[in-house]
Amino acid sequence: MTPGSGLQAGLKNRHLSMIAIGGVIGAGLFVGSSTGIATAGPGILLSYALVGTLVVLVMRMLGEMSAANPTSGSFSAHADRALGRWAGFSIGWLYWFFWVVVLAVEATAGAKILEGWIPAVPQWGWALIVMVVLTATNLVSVGSYGEFEFWFAGIKVVAIGAFIVIGLLAVFGVLPGVDAEKASFGNLTGHGGFLPHGPGAILTGVLLVVFSFMGSEIATLAAGESEDPQRAVTKSTNSIIWRIGVFYLGSILVVIALLPWNDPSIKKEGSYVAALDSLGIAHAGQIMNVIVLTSVLSCLNSGLYTASRMAFSLGQRGDAPKAFARTTSRGVPMTAILVSVVFGFVAVFFNYKFPDTVFLFLLNSSGAVALFVWLAICFSQLRMRKIIQREAPEKLVVKMWLYPYLTWATAAMIVFVLGYMLTDTEGPSSGRKTVSLSLLVAAVVIGLAFVKQKVTAGRTPEVPAVEADDKVPTA
Repeated sequence: MTPGSGLQAGLKNRHLSMIAIGGVIGAGLFVGSSTGIATAGPGILLSYALVGTLVVLVMRMLGEMSAANPTSGSFSAHADRALGRWAGFSIGWLYWFFWVVVLAVEATAGAKILEGWIPAVPQWGWALIVMVVLTATNLVSVGSYGEFEFWFAGIKVVAIGAFIVIGLLAVFGVLPGVDAEKASFGNLTGHGGFLPHGPGAILTGVLLVVFSFMGSEIATLAAGESEDPQRAVTKSTNSIIWRIGVFYLGSILVVIALLPWNDPSIKKEGSYVAALDSLGIAHAGQIMNVIVLTSVLSCLNSGLYTASRMAFSLGQRGDAPKAFARTTSRGVPMTAILVSVVFGFVAVFFNYKFPDTVFLFLLNSSGAVALFVWLAICFSQLRMRKIIQREAPEKLVVKMWLYPYLTWATAAMIVFVLGYMLTDTEGPSSGRKTVSLSLLVAAVVIGLAFVKQKVTAGRTPEVPAVEADDKVPTA
């Protein structure tokens, strides 16, 4: 292929809109919410509201920086400028590592569903097929990624929208042909109260739901390949409140209203399947399997895109091999995509061969990266606001509320959540183990960043050919 001159603006406004909406609806919402409901009861709504508020604030900070300087490196590039080269290097590689592990998790989850439908193909075969197909999609062009994600996200949005509407009609007793005996808003307080396990369960619920929100930031990375990056970032930042409110809080509220929180079917079948079953909807399990598979494919598609674009940005800034920053004539960073998917395949292999040792380590050591990224965004915004005000104040089209007080409060909340995770000692993937191993990996990466910085000290830095992340663009 003929070498290209960088990433191209191949994403349309409709792609960006769906990427922004779909980014907050992960498979974790469908699969993991039942554990949260069983742990915190109706109070899980407060857990989702707390984490949702945290995400809204972090995305507001990221939106401020990305609207002023749209770049494929997003928060990694901002950290590079605001906090130092070590920060951009560290957070970029940690984020890449996180998504490579996610690729393995989602490929395995998708393969399990597909094997259930067509058992003639072994699970590892389905994982291979899924990874190959989505790799090919990402290699064609950024537009093909956007088109696939548009439909994947569209199916998720329609499914959750329909679930909320049908559920509310049942709760109000106006759904024709359905006798939902257990459906009532009284379920929010009628079975041991709103907080049956006490206020502490809200924080335990936070630990269970926080990771299902990862992906909200994908829109700011994708905006760099759109026709109007500033408009795309502004729009996705401003709409995140209603997206989280409707898709997370709205759908969980419907689940809890349709069934008592302690109904055995919620934990046994999954919250959404149990809710649909309570309405007598035929084949509810298979319907949810289709929706979960769509979410898994969407997450895989976006994960591969996100990992490759972060690797591309690291290559541009000299924090990864230069080959990562090369693009094809279609503007596709082929090397960055192939390297990301190779590591994804390796992680899939570990998942099948060493699920309780090597892969469990990968899972735990990447588990807290989401919180590290959010923390880096907070500290970057504190410094970047001053840089933008000094160099290009007209670029402050999105502003963080109550700066700097709300930024500091958000950072404190993230640190508190990390600290609270250390008190969770149950199970092979306990909060303490996740935070400890994630901190260990982060320390190694930061150490490598400083070693690299020392080795390259005194050399003449190269200016990236495509995007200069160390400058705030002016009008």
